Formats: sequence, structure tokens, C-alpha cells
Amino acid sequence: MELSTAALLAASGLAAGLVNAIAGGGTFFTFSALVAAGLPPVVANATSAVAVTPANLSSAWAYRRELAANARRFAALGIVSLIGGLGGAYILTVTNNDAFRQLVPWLLLFATLLFAASPKIVALARAIGKQEGHHPSTKAWAAGLVFQTGVAVYGGFFGAGMGIVMLAALAITEGDDFHLINSAKHLCSTLIQLVAVVLFVIAGLVSWPETIIVGAASVIGGYLGVVFGRRLPAGIIRWLVIAVGAALTLYFFIR
Repeated sequence: MELSTAALLAASGLAAGLVNAIAGGGTFFTFSALVAAGLPPVVANATSAVAVTPANLSSAWAYRRELAANARRFAALGIVSLIGGLGGAYILTVTNNDAFRQLVPWLLLFATLLFAASPKIVALARAIGKQEGHHPSTKAWAAGLVFQTGVAVYGGFFGAGMGIVMLAALAITEGDDFHLINSAKHLCSTLIQLVAVVLFVIAGLVSWPETIIVGAASVIGGYLGVVFGRRLPAGIIRWLVIAVGAALTLYFFIR
């Protein structure tokens, strides 16, 4: 591997860890860098998912008290996240590179639009949470689980923007408690990624040299995200992610 390629991968991991800790959207950086490094699109997507998992695990660990206190409450969410994540990851493993290459610009466009609309999505999620309170109706709870299953399938398949859509699903089942929703989001995201990672490794879709470089840098970026996240407004980071996503979407459409 050339030094310039290694530097590009390290920079993408650093950026991914940083923005994931503050606003989400790290997949934009890692996936595009891995494709630029010469990996086939399916392998790049799988490698990206594996590489950022350690940093995301550390975020979930930060919420260990909330998760332990609500283990029974989150059980159903965890189960549908595992099932959906496994389904989405399996779809990726049976998708050939040419077909996935055709989907990439549309997936990036979808994720970019999610980030652009995130304030309205979050506001809607909170409004639903306030209406349902801490004890959602049976219909709302079931609808939230179905919604979360769909989010998990998308997360196992691609994942960019998954956290934003997940907020809407969790607001239906968990009400308007920010820390409760955020801890549930980290739990579900981690479960989706872990089951996807296992399947990707078994399917032989992971390129390990790139994974090590991106993964190590993303851990550092995740730490820096916690440090600088208190100084940088999340809105600035979000618009940076949107700009990068828009540029990458245009690039892959043209390409």
C-alpha cells in the first residue's frame, strides 16, 4: 500500500470518528476513501462497517448505565435490530459489485437528504414522543418496532444516515426522554453493526489492511469528537457532512 493511500484512509477514519461522535455521517468519508483506494464497492462498504465498529462500541459503552437500567425495556428493540441488521447485511453479501455500484449514488443521495432534513425529522420524533409519553400505546409500540426493523435492514446494508431515521422510530416507542432515546439508539446501532460485521467477515468481504488503518484512526477521531464536540456546534459539523455527501453524490452520479 502506498503511503498516500494509507494517509487518505487514516484521514477518512479520523474524520469519521470525529463526525460520528458529534453528528453522524462518518460512512461518507470512509466508504468514499476505500473506493478511492481501489476496493470494489461491496468490499469497501463492508470494510467501512467493520472499521468504524470499535469507535461506535465505545460510544455505546458510555451509556452502559442507562442500558443496564433499561435492559428489559430495550429487549424487543434489540431483537428486531439484530434481525433487520442481519437481513440487510445478507442482502449486501449477495449483491454483486456492478449492481451495488449502480445503487451507490442513490444511497448517498438518500443519506444526504436525511442529514439535510434532520432538524425536521428530530422535531417530528420529539413531537411524537410527547404525544405518546413514557407509555406508548400498543399500536404505536408495534409501529415503532416495525419502523425500527426497516431502519435495521438499511443499516445492515449501507448505514449512512441510519441514526437520524432511528431517532424517529425510537421516539415512538421510548417517548421524549433524550438520554433514553440516545442510549437506545447506540444499543440498536451497535447490535446492527455487530451482526453485520460477523456476516461480512464470514463472507470474506473485509479487506483487513485498510480496516486496521481506518479503524485505528476512527478511534482517535471518536475521542477528539468528544473533546471538540463541546466547543463546535453540531450544526456546523452537520452541514459539513451534508456538503461532503452532496459532493460525493454528484461524483458517483457522474462517474
